[in-house]
Amino acid sequence: MTTAKAMTASWLRRGLSRVDAAAYVGCGPTKFDEMVADGRMPPPRRIDGRKIWDVVELDASFNDLPRDNTATLTNSWDDR
Repeated sequence: MTTAKAMTASWLRRGLSRVDAAAYVGCGPTKFDEMVADGRMPPPRRIDGRKIWDVVELDASFNDLPRDNTATLTNSWDDR
């Protein structure tokens, strides 16, 4: 299996480890831990002693993150 195929197959999982969950949302594990602690990311689920993050819950939390609104949208009617 090629590396690209292996990487794609690894993201087809429903549950992710802490490191994989952090990479999935685009940050490092330390920042991910901060976001879990402050509620921006969901807490893990447990499978015996292992912590697993649900991709569906990660997606929902990611969708709730604020957007960068630095670009001001202009109304074309304002120019007239």
